[in-house]
Amino acid sequence: MAKPSLPQGTRDFAAATIYKRNFILNTIRSVFELYGFEPLETPAMENLETLMGKYGEEGDKLIFKILNNGLNDPKNLDKATDGFQKLLEGKNTAALTERALKYDLTIPFARYVAMNANTITFPYKRYQIQPVWRADRPQRGRYREFTQCDADVVGSTAMINEADLCNIYHQSFTALGLKDYALNINSRKILAALAEMAGGSRKMMDITITIDKLDKIGIDKVKEELGSRGITESNIDIIEKYLNISGSNEEKIAAISLLFAESETGKKGIAELKYLLQHAANTNLIVDFTLARGLNYYTGIIFEAKAPSTVKMGSIGGGGRYDDLTGLFGVPNIPGVGISFGIDRIYDVMEELNIFPENISTKTKAIFFNLEETAILKSMQLMNGMRDNNIACELYPENIKLDKQFKYADKKGIPYAVIIGTKEMENNTCMVKNLKKGEQQQIKMSELNSFFTNK
Repeated sequence: MAKPSLPQGTRDFAAATIYKRNFILNTIRSVFELYGFEPLETPAMENLETLMGKYGEEGDKLIFKILNNGLNDPKNLDKATDGFQKLLEGKNTAALTERALKYDLTIPFARYVAMNANTITFPYKRYQIQPVWRADRPQRGRYREFTQCDADVVGSTAMINEADLCNIYHQSFTALGLKDYALNINSRKILAALAEMAGGSRKMMDITITIDKLDKIGIDKVKEELGSRGITESNIDIIEKYLNISGSNEEKIAAISLLFAESETGKKGIAELKYLLQHAANTNLIVDFTLARGLNYYTGIIFEAKAPSTVKMGSIGGGGRYDDLTGLFGVPNIPGVGISFGIDRIYDVMEELNIFPENISTKTKAIFFNLEETAILKSMQLMNGMRDNNIACELYPENIKLDKQFKYADKKGIPYAVIIGTKEMENNTCMVKNLKKGEQQQIKMSELNSFFTNK
């Protein structure tokens, strides 16, 4: 018999974990709705052509492709053989696969907007909370199946949208107890200006993909990879000078203004950064010229939210402006900007910092112990009244030793026990015991609801 196991990079979630995840999701969802965003859901799978070519060279390699049905049918043997041969050659073929699990929520969202552009009211503000899949190498904080939580605005070029998204990050992280997060910002226009100075605009993707690896591989390896991508030594020096810009936000802006004094593209990017520093001044913004987010579709401001420095986690969210995205689906001129929260990483950070609220995993306020058969009907009547008042409670289903019922309540973290025996039935009372403090008191059955309403 096979030993039960999980696919690598996936997890089961028990009740205690789900309660904590829901605390995170509900907190962020409430902030989204405060800013006028409305929910959307899209299918787990998309047509392969919808996803391919949208995430850059590295991202395309991480898309989970779904094999077509019937490939094991002898009638389809030639088709399957041809498909696998093309796959070995690094090519995709409809004979083998036509669908894939979604890599993120942004491209499916763009596809939705393109399909419904005639009925959507613009600007369209949507949030989306769903699982996505990436064929990545699993490690701490990086999974093959994980939940994304996005907010996007399409149909507007106004940078007030970027400011709102900064505020959403700030309000959400603050509410979750992550006050010391950092929100790094840059502009793809600044990166485009760098490419113009260091090899031409055609080298922009080579430069941004490589710069995006700086935190992982260091400056020497970045320079080495830039050389392997055909960047000349003199242009690598320009890129290194750019990457070495440091200081306060104001000092960085001053330095980049000097570097791009003759670049109109660079000036536009600098203006975007200045706007956010002014209009989202009460958030934890850090100008970071090393931030590249090596995805093809970003065109303006880009974001990366980072965990507090006391936790070795890194990115817990990101996003940016992608004005050309819906044009990929034949519907041009619909600008957009969005952000994403890394829910699984946020969970790990909050666990490490031990900042989840107490009793977050305890939904049941009271357990009715099963002592007397004659008291069961009365217990169920009382519980129905409590539930009508949104007080979660349960009856231990079997009449067993009291210590086992106590152990059950302790393991579930239930704070109160309600005990009804013969004496209590005669007096229309019940014994309510605080299981944490060990204190108990007699409560009239008629006052049970009011007692628990305040607990």
